[in-house]
Amino acid sequence: MRKAFPHHWSFFLGELALYSLLVILLTGVWLTLFFKPEMTEVVYDGSYTPLRGVPMSAAFDSTLQISFDVRGGLLLRQVHHWAALVFLSAIGLHLLRIFFTGAFRRPREINWLIGVTLFVLALAEGFAGYSLPDDLLSGTGLRIAQGIMLSIPVVGTYLSMFAFGAEFPGEDIITRLYVLHVLLLPGALIALVTVHLILVFHLKHTQWREPGRTRRNAVGKPFFPQFTASSAGLSLMVFGVLTLLGAVAQINPVWMYGPYRADLVSTGAQPDWYVGFLEGALRLVPPWETTIAGHTLMWNVLLPAVVLPGLLFLVLYLYPFVEQRLTGEWDQEQHLCDRPRERPVRTALGVAGLTFYGVLLLAGGNDVVAFAFRISVNALTWVLRIALVVAPILAFMLTRRLCHALLDAEQERLREGLETGEVRQTVEGAYESDHRPQRTFPPGAPRPPLTPADRRPGPRTGTRAPERPGPAPRNR
Repeated sequence: MRKAFPHHWSFFLGELALYSLLVILLTGVWLTLFFKPEMTEVVYDGSYTPLRGVPMSAAFDSTLQISFDVRGGLLLRQVHHWAALVFLSAIGLHLLRIFFTGAFRRPREINWLIGVTLFVLALAEGFAGYSLPDDLLSGTGLRIAQGIMLSIPVVGTYLSMFAFGAEFPGEDIITRLYVLHVLLLPGALIALVTVHLILVFHLKHTQWREPGRTRRNAVGKPFFPQFTASSAGLSLMVFGVLTLLGAVAQINPVWMYGPYRADLVSTGAQPDWYVGFLEGALRLVPPWETTIAGHTLMWNVLLPAVVLPGLLFLVLYLYPFVEQRLTGEWDQEQHLCDRPRERPVRTALGVAGLTFYGVLLLAGGNDVVAFAFRISVNALTWVLRIALVVAPILAFMLTRRLCHALLDAEQERLREGLETGEVRQTVEGAYESDHRPQRTFPPGAPRPPLTPADRRPGPRTGTRAPERPGPAPRNR
């Protein structure tokens, strides 16, 4: 109960994801009491007048009933949706914090693998829940998902028939997604979160470099009562903000889209942000296809929707092991966080990856962007295709140079001090500015006098020198 937890605002991102998940579970249990996961056709006769008399699935009908006829139903529906978006955002930001500070290194590789797996499961959980209302927008997403399944050679048609139970749209997909959304995926998420928290307790939390902090201790608030109190306060803030968003910020108004029909597509259809990169990849790849022995391979679907995500997550899974092999840190535990500037190559790779993702996300709404700015959608698509290749390279080079520049400027301030703004004339007639010693330091920043561990990182890996004086590993 007295276990120390280091304190920094970035360490609360994981807790933000945890409490968002708790809101999802609480509101989701309530919504299951009123939702009907069926695709049988009914005629709507509820309170929303524009859709009265319109044939629709029982799933969409029950979603409208929750929104307009169940007391507090629309509020909880929107809180549930907002909590899902915050949950995925918090996991993504938490992973980025772990990546840029090097908190994935030994002995925390397993926790990194669990975190990436949680993000994958959260993506699947979000897509399943997004598809359950069976409205025109989510039905369009299911149609795209079926096209992705069909692009897989040999087994694609079998996967599609297994998922939908028949030719698209079938009559089973909503029921099967419902089982995934309320039972299998939440169970896996809760189990992995539990294991993740146990490992955090067992391995102790990472911390920033500060006087008195080493690889062998942890300096921070004791778990009870200080950390428990601050964490409980954060949970109440999360509950309150999500409830406020659900009350005042409209999200996913399914009644405006109407029920799904296989012969219709809603204008300006974009998915939620977390699968927007997949939509953008589908829009950027040219219409390539190959016919082999009477079978057509649709590269413009297979590459962006199957190969690209697979490679992306494979890189995320393998990165901790690859970096530690290259830097020679495989045989030592790392409990102190790196500042991003101290690892120029790692930071540059991360920024390049974020740039790559950002271009894909922008491409996912290229039609909306083209319409808003009155430009050609074809011209915008070609610009984004070029940017997808060029922008990450430029981002890598610029970020690495910026990291080295920040380190140089920081060491200069430590050696010479901070400028006071006062200028004096020397006896030789020259002018120079006065300096004063630096007194305040951000978390993890080196302090005078400079030690070998604070020297500028190498150009290839950006690896810090070892904490103890000694020769660097030969393979660094």
